[in-house]
Amino acid sequence: MNDKGPMDQFSAHLDRGWDLVNRGDLAGALLSAEKGVELDAQSPEAHNLLGYVRAAQGEAEEALEHYRQAIALDETFVEAMLNAAEVLIHPLHDFDAALALIDEALDFAEGDEEMADALLIKFDAFMHQGDRDQAARVARALPDGPFDAARLDFLVGRAKFEAADVDGALPCIERALEREPENADAHYYRGLLFETAGDPAGATRCFLRARDLDTRVPPAPWSLNLEQFERRVAATLAELEEPARTMLAGALVVVSDFPGAEAVVDGMDPRAPLWLDDLSGGPTALRVGRVFVYQRNIERSLEGAFDLDEELKAVLEHELELAQSDFEARGPETH
Repeated sequence: MNDKGPMDQFSAHLDRGWDLVNRGDLAGALLSAEKGVELDAQSPEAHNLLGYVRAAQGEAEEALEHYRQAIALDETFVEAMLNAAEVLIHPLHDFDAALALIDEALDFAEGDEEMADALLIKFDAFMHQGDRDQAARVARALPDGPFDAARLDFLVGRAKFEAADVDGALPCIERALEREPENADAHYYRGLLFETAGDPAGATRCFLRARDLDTRVPPAPWSLNLEQFERRVAATLAELEEPARTMLAGALVVVSDFPGAEAVVDGMDPRAPLWLDDLSGGPTALRVGRVFVYQRNIERSLEGAFDLDEELKAVLEHELELAQSDFEARGPETH
């Protein structure tokens, strides 16, 4: 016999929903979130959970609707404001609306942790806009920690590193590693810090550890299988315009999850999205013989498969531009 009252059932559905989110079971989390809203349509927490699940499933507009409903029900709900701001930043790219929500959240934020959460999203908004000066100002305003949540030590350290504050980043990243030695992101950024300090051996050790930990993480729920991903890569290559099309004409395209450990030892970034190899040609006409595409590294920056084609195209064009510039600077005889 189930003698739980409506409020007990409501709380159980919310708790189960967040638990399923953390386990990657978005379908199950959606059922729990919808049941929570059904039991109490005036609950900001239920709408916030439903918004979070829909955002994770790539339904940005619907997620935003639920976040706004949560905020309408509780105008001091900092978590819902920040969740909504993240959706507005990516994938919706409505930076002005996101920044306005973040500033509203900052008015209600209590303690260093809520302040850090809000400022980190504000930092991301400016970085997505390409406004590194404003991003750096936000990074300087971040609390130094330590924080109760180890993830904040890492996130603050990452933001400070990306804002070129190496001295500020180092203690945060080291604290994150002490508390979460299996944190692949923290190992990766510790490697970048070693690299910045001119210690390639230390960087390589950290990068290999980050790669090893990355390989243990299950793919995102929306991740494509190998054949589907290869078809998307082929379609993207076919749609490239000149001069990229000529550069890649006849190139062997190899798709794998991550760069190999031996490539990392040789100096490759373990989180590189792709690698252009077997370069040749005249002084200004680069030709690429092989393209290695690393699926899991491509997917790392995405919220869902819906923007995979755009990301593939942007990464290919960026890497080709860098390769062409390097090729012209060094000359074909060095390749």
